[in-house]
Amino acid sequence: MTEHMHPDAIRTLFSQAMSDMYRTEVPQYGTLIDLVREVNADTLVADPALSAQLRAAGELDRLDVERHGAIRLGSAQELQAIRRMFAVMGMFPVGYYDLSVAGIPVHSTAFRPVDETSLKRNPFRVFTSLLRLDLIKDRTLVAEAEEILNQRQIVTDGAFALMDRAEANGGLTEAEAEEFVREALETFRWHSDATVSAETYEKLVAAHRLVADVVSFRGPHINHLTPRTLDIDAVQRAMPERGIDPKAVIEGPPRRAADILLRQTSFKALQEEVIFHGIPGTHLARFGEIEQRGVALTPKGRALYDLALAEVRAGKSGSYTERLEAGFAALPDNHDTMRRDALAFYRYRATGTAPASKADSLDALIDSGALVADPQVYEDFLPVSAAGIFQSNLGSDDQSSYRPAANKDAFETALGAQVSDEIALYAATEAKSLVIALETLGQSHLLADHKAA
Repeated sequence: MTEHMHPDAIRTLFSQAMSDMYRTEVPQYGTLIDLVREVNADTLVADPALSAQLRAAGELDRLDVERHGAIRLGSAQELQAIRRMFAVMGMFPVGYYDLSVAGIPVHSTAFRPVDETSLKRNPFRVFTSLLRLDLIKDRTLVAEAEEILNQRQIVTDGAFALMDRAEANGGLTEAEAEEFVREALETFRWHSDATVSAETYEKLVAAHRLVADVVSFRGPHINHLTPRTLDIDAVQRAMPERGIDPKAVIEGPPRRAADILLRQTSFKALQEEVIFHGIPGTHLARFGEIEQRGVALTPKGRALYDLALAEVRAGKSGSYTERLEAGFAALPDNHDTMRRDALAFYRYRATGTAPASKADSLDALIDSGALVADPQVYEDFLPVSAAGIFQSNLGSDDQSSYRPAANKDAFETALGAQVSDEIALYAATEAKSLVIALETLGQSHLLADHKAA
């Protein structure tokens, strides 16, 4: 019987190859990786409790390999090809994001692992956006862009053949997986020869810089590859010392004792030298990004988050940082309160010896130390933060004229599949972990009380 390489192993092989390629193409990425690694090491030494919690939860090992990439696609055919490619690596579409709310003509999903074990092995994720030419007013330009996109093939024949083989055989052998990674990498490689003339490029830029980035090249070059830090403020402060120019503010919630959702920053996009049908030019394309991930919020917690963010964005007085801290003051800043108030998702685990008698409540069991609630890492994205990163790096702050135009049905039709609900995934993980932990402790009677609450 043929032995197939586990999709988690293929994903790790691919993410490492992608990181090596991007380090060669964008040297500042290597500098950023080194900086993040140093900050993480210093943070773990300075905070032994955090280090112990991450180790006990099985999340320490993933930290150094954790990355997220981002690509932009031009057509439904490309999106379906990428879906098949990522499926070979155990990555599936999770969540729907409408970036038209911030003047970005795309909608998106995140391809990532969904199984808890796979996330601990390697949570590599790729934020994948599909261009929405229906939002561009110049229909003559749209027709020209569609014709250009129809002429390109972003996945190699070799990768398609191996995807067919994986689907037919239920996986790939180690040799096939290594060949697949080499072929798949070509989809995301940077090419400095544009597929359009300088005149067409300028027309595309006038419509939106992101349209130009998608349409003008052979494929969806990876435009950033993001490491995870445990202290994004320290990284932001240290970037200029390493010759890196960071964006002005960190996207997302303020610094907190109990981190929530996602905070992101980046360095400015590079002016790349490009050849437009023999004519030299430049293009703003790729940049470096850093993220700090906190706990995933429940719908109740997310409603408070969205309300706080709206107040911050509407505020007039004080600095952005001051408005941010004031706006988020209503959201509890400790995990115990957030768990008790059902504002965030946790993963339960039993510790030590089971209590001799039945506990009166889940809280009593946690207070006794027999049960621990670890924050579930937010594995997904924030549309407003993503748009803020896009805008600051593509020079499109003034291109925010679109009306909100979410169209999940159209996106899923283009994808050829449904996207998973990230909230349902977090809830299922919490429920499953609680059942296992309480059964281990002989405290299953608390399940009914927890469901009632």
